[in-house]
Amino acid sequence: MTPWEQLGLAIGHATDHDGATGCSVIRGIDTPFRCSAALLGRASGTRELATCDPDHLVDRTDAILFTGGSAYGLDAAAGVMRWMEERGRGFPVGGGVVPIVPTAVIFDLAPLGRFDARPTAEMAYAACDHASATSIAEGCVGAGTGALVGKAVGPAAAMKGGVGLGVAEGGGVLAAAFAVVNAFGDVRDEQGRIIAGARDAHGGFLDAVRLLRGQDAPAEFALMASVRRNTTLVFVAVSAPLTKAQLSQLARASTAAMHHRITPCGTSFDGDVLFAASPLEAISGFAGADDVPLARIEAVAGAAVERAIERGVVTAHGRDGIPGVADLRA
Repeated sequence: MTPWEQLGLAIGHATDHDGATGCSVIRGIDTPFRCSAALLGRASGTRELATCDPDHLVDRTDAILFTGGSAYGLDAAAGVMRWMEERGRGFPVGGGVVPIVPTAVIFDLAPLGRFDARPTAEMAYAACDHASATSIAEGCVGAGTGALVGKAVGPAAAMKGGVGLGVAEGGGVLAAAFAVVNAFGDVRDEQGRIIAGARDAHGGFLDAVRLLRGQDAPAEFALMASVRRNTTLVFVAVSAPLTKAQLSQLARASTAAMHHRITPCGTSFDGDVLFAASPLEAISGFAGADDVPLARIEAVAGAAVERAIERGVVTAHGRDGIPGVADLRA
């Protein structure tokens, strides 16, 4: 079984390549899951994020939707809700169900594709319908179709981002992560080396953090609308059945992995959100919530998040004059 099968989760994509946008759905294969979230950036676009609060009435989530289209993309969640309702999956409310589908968006309206290309409810329905726990595509698909990274000095110097998967296991804990990498900052490998980011005229990396700290930052930086279009979205699931309060702590702890791999991260120009999830009941063969310290679960989850972020750029192919790491390595 794949890690996603073991966790009871499936992922599906819908892609508009010409429009350079798309959406990705993470849903329970057969059952809901428990979920909380941490809002890291200050330029986010979300829907139903309140259902992830530990004190919210709802204690289950049916699916998470990551979508392009900026705020326009939030409407696509209706497609996931329709798919769930047709199968009787959702929060019971007497005469029927209300599917719980927290949604977060990235900005991909420019410079790739078309400004008026946005994920639709039909696309989200198809992504939900085609979701699988095996052979999950990475790179420039789904919500990562129009993603870029290293936009600190504008899109012309950026590189292609995308979606990536990461898995980590240790001490009886399994974690699997899914990331949509569309960052203002640079992406680094495990050793701290920049592998995708803002480039100079010779193709070398500018190092956004060093640039912004120094005297060489563009004087008009604060007015550059083109750098304010970013967001990295992350979903990480662990095998131990945690409470929403514990998942809230896990989500906040896992944002450290984002700061480690994306520099800078969580800026005023990023809408970064991290969702942390767990099964409602224990999974055979893995430690229960009372059998392992939360700090260990956080460490394993962080490792999965880091790997997913790196995979989000190393699997991304370039387009429209913007290079991708996948092409450079090939």
